[in-house]
Amino acid sequence: MTVTLHVCTTCRAGQPVAEGDATPGLRLHAALAADAPEGVTVRPVECLSACSQGCAVALSAPGRWSYVYGRLAEADAPAILEGAAAYAGASDGIVPWRERPEIFRKQSLARLPPIGEMP
Repeated sequence: MTVTLHVCTTCRAGQPVAEGDATPGLRLHAALAADAPEGVTVRPVECLSACSQGCAVALSAPGRWSYVYGRLAEADAPAILEGAAAYAGASDGIVPWRERPEIFRKQSLARLPPIGEMP
């Protein structure tokens, strides 16, 4: 099953961006899309509403927990892709804590249950 890595392309990461220059979020998207692992679709999105948290990404797939991560940068692309590959390999979206890249352990902003999940 393919999972989706949503990348906020409008994120400015608290930096001024001159007219015509790529935002930090757009640069992060380009770095992730260039080397996405099998089973991961990288999709640009306009906003993830994590503006005060730097660049943000979200991982989701039907029937799985979804996650939002922030305080990311283009340099974090390899670790983000490592985490996305681990997420793709987890049937419920829950990757064991110690198997997550450090940025996924420390920079998680939200975790959402699968749609239709009962308490």
